[in-house]
Amino acid sequence: MLNWDIERQLQLDGYKIICGCDEAGRGPLAGAVAAAACILPDGLEIKDLDDSKKLTEKKREELFKTIQEAAVSCAVATCSVEEIEQYNILECALLAMRRAVEQLTIKPEFVLVDGNINRGFTIPSNAIIGGDAKSPNIAAASILAKVTRDRMCYELDEKYPQYGFAKHKGYATKEHREAILKYGPCPEHRTLFLRKLLEKNG
Repeated sequence: MLNWDIERQLQLDGYKIICGCDEAGRGPLAGAVAAAACILPDGLEIKDLDDSKKLTEKKREELFKTIQEAAVSCAVATCSVEEIEQYNILECALLAMRRAVEQLTIKPEFVLVDGNINRGFTIPSNAIIGGDAKSPNIAAASILAKVTRDRMCYELDEKYPQYGFAKHKGYATKEHREAILKYGPCPEHRTLFLRKLLEKNG
């Protein structure tokens, strides 16, 4: 349930400026991974705010603007396909989140990270499994990251229309796999993610 309980407890522990952090795009076969960090005004209630996965694309777009206007500070960052190939997707998801936090104009005292891994942050942090459905700050970050990642996929679709990025957002759908086998990978495909597919059909 989305409420301010996690933030309230941290405030009791002495942390006043708390940001939520989440990423989008770990699973797809192509494109950069996006991450966002967000500090909402304490106790702010945003209508329909929720885990981005539970919302329609239209609602996420609406909330994206609302969150940007309401936030004390928010930022979005990415890790490129080249970085994903070099470091691996988990490290890049964490790196993108750290970049987003570093870009905040108001520096947080504590970072709440969606998931179960929160290493590498230079300030105190905690990983919250299912945090995007529990903390308003993480939920807001999840929406910012997801909308950013989806917009990147629309740009990929314009550049490489044969793959259908606008529809599947880079995930390994049947349509996407068949397009990769037909046309071969494009420069935005993550080659490590394609190894099994290409070996199986090579």
